[in-house]
Amino acid sequence: MLLAKMNPIPNWVFVLSLFLLLNGMGSVEIDAIDALVGFFESLSGNSSIPIPVSGWNLTSDPCEAKWTGITCHDQILSVKSIAFDSFNLSGTFNPSFICNITSLALSIAIISIKNNNLHGDDFDTIANCKELTHLYISGNQFVGNLPETLSQLNNLKRLEISDNGFSGDLPNLPRISGLIEILAQNNQFSGPIPEFDFSNLASFNVSNNNFSGPVPPGGDRFTPSSYLGNLGLCGDPLPNKCEVPGPTSPHAAQTSDNSKKNGSNSTEILMYSGYALIGLAILLLIMLKICKKGKNKKEELVEEGDDDNYRSKDENALESIEFKSITMSKSEVFGGNSIESGPVSSSLIVLTSPEVNGLKFEELLKAPAELLGRGKHGSVYKVKCEEEGMTLAVKRIKDWLLPSDEFKLRMKRLNHVKHPNVLPVVAFYCSRQEKLMVYEYQPNGSLFKLLHGMPMGQTFDWSSRLGVASTIADALSFMHDELHPDNIPHGNLKSSNILFNNNMEACISEYGLMSLNNFNNSPIPNNNTLQLDQIDGFRGDIYAFGVILLELLTGKMPMVENNGMDLATWVVSVVKEEWTVEVFDRALIREGASEERMVNLLQVAIKCVDKSPESRLSINQVAGMINNIKEDDERSIDVSESPFDARK
Repeated sequence: MLLAKMNPIPNWVFVLSLFLLLNGMGSVEIDAIDALVGFFESLSGNSSIPIPVSGWNLTSDPCEAKWTGITCHDQILSVKSIAFDSFNLSGTFNPSFICNITSLALSIAIISIKNNNLHGDDFDTIANCKELTHLYISGNQFVGNLPETLSQLNNLKRLEISDNGFSGDLPNLPRISGLIEILAQNNQFSGPIPEFDFSNLASFNVSNNNFSGPVPPGGDRFTPSSYLGNLGLCGDPLPNKCEVPGPTSPHAAQTSDNSKKNGSNSTEILMYSGYALIGLAILLLIMLKICKKGKNKKEELVEEGDDDNYRSKDENALESIEFKSITMSKSEVFGGNSIESGPVSSSLIVLTSPEVNGLKFEELLKAPAELLGRGKHGSVYKVKCEEEGMTLAVKRIKDWLLPSDEFKLRMKRLNHVKHPNVLPVVAFYCSRQEKLMVYEYQPNGSLFKLLHGMPMGQTFDWSSRLGVASTIADALSFMHDELHPDNIPHGNLKSSNILFNNNMEACISEYGLMSLNNFNNSPIPNNNTLQLDQIDGFRGDIYAFGVILLELLTGKMPMVENNGMDLATWVVSVVKEEWTVEVFDRALIREGASEERMVNLLQVAIKCVDKSPESRLSINQVAGMINNIKEDDERSIDVSESPFDARK
């Protein structure tokens, strides 16, 4: 068995693995110093103009001598970042100097050379810098195509290439699943915009290029300013809509054969006229059907438990929710459907928070809002209720299969089960067509953002990650114990649903908002050994929690491409080959985290993601094992050491 292989691994294996992984510890290797000096000389163009730097010579160590622009890892003397922003450099950017040296390629995470006069068109070797997470080369004189090898930087999170002269198509950047920022404005890129997963992007701008075609699906999450200056682009959020080519379009007319003009015009006119008449007839039939359907809906207007003044206009307005900017006028909030256009329901049911007592449904709709995220099961908005002086998070669920009565009973049941690390629903709204949940807004973001969108200069240490794992396990264990008789698991547990409150304590959000009928959309891999429609939802929560543990241990995204595998499959395949140390986040290894305790937590995670639901641990077992690891860790460290603070 897999775990049987892992248990007997002696400590010397880990010591040897770490030595091989971190060779050169204590000083930067000579060939790396030589490569760094060559890299800087290429950037400076061997100019005689004095450049205000210190170090950058073959007689000193870049970390010990603190070379200008160099930042090193704290625990290991290896180069972490190279930054020369606005240094008036006018040479050549040649990444082969540093990316062809293994010790540098495996340690450099950040390259920032913004706002210089650099040029160079040989970017292919940058793919060798596998650990690169931030690449900032905006504001230079680069021209030509970006190499396709750029898409091989699987750990890249932020890419800034704006204000250059790049041209041609963008490479296959969507394959980098961890990208959260792409700034490519003010270049000469052409062709279609690649189909990014826009829900993962925090910043995106391709304005003032030569892109053409429709804005990809999901691209309307960003404002028109992200796309302006591309005359060939069309579709939301741009004002010019995309035209569907047809037989009567100007393009079709221009491409017709001129030699057939005289003989075929009459025939074509008759043929297209016939098409037009048929289309008009079909359109009239559809309009009659819609009108009849609308009339029938009005007759079924009032729903039991809803306000008598509720009208279908409000349902239609709510259906069209699309918050298009951070702040919008009341008449613009719902894409032109003003909430004042008809009577509204006040049936917003307040459950827990006294601060939201008296808040009406129409007030919630009128408030300025910001789209925080959109997933398979709905969207989340940040809503500022200025009159009440509070900020709320509103979850709008789509494709909910529970009838309204059962939904209301579930909300009230969840209201009676409280844990300090489970975010409660403070209010909810329910109609035939809409179901909204209202939460208190948590300003410190999610675990997903903390792990995969960490700003420069911040760290997420081992003790803090272990504390998050313990907190989530305890809270999930409590909820499972209380709600197992009601058959209400979480159903959609993931790192983006782990939020941090004002005290930076982890809280589970959106508990119980997915019915078992929807559980076949869970993150469990689809293969012949699993029948998704028969999985116990609580066992599914265990699998999802195991994926979160793997994210904490590896620093990788749950669906990141690792030789075509999801994270759980990739980790298991690596551990089977007894290369256990290779799966861990390099930041944890550099920190000096205990490999023994990391392996112990890895064993727990692997038991959670077992393909057989019956073989998985219970959440009580998982919580007990994690707490034992946490207690061992606390006994081994100085209790006076400052904990992680993500607000620094």
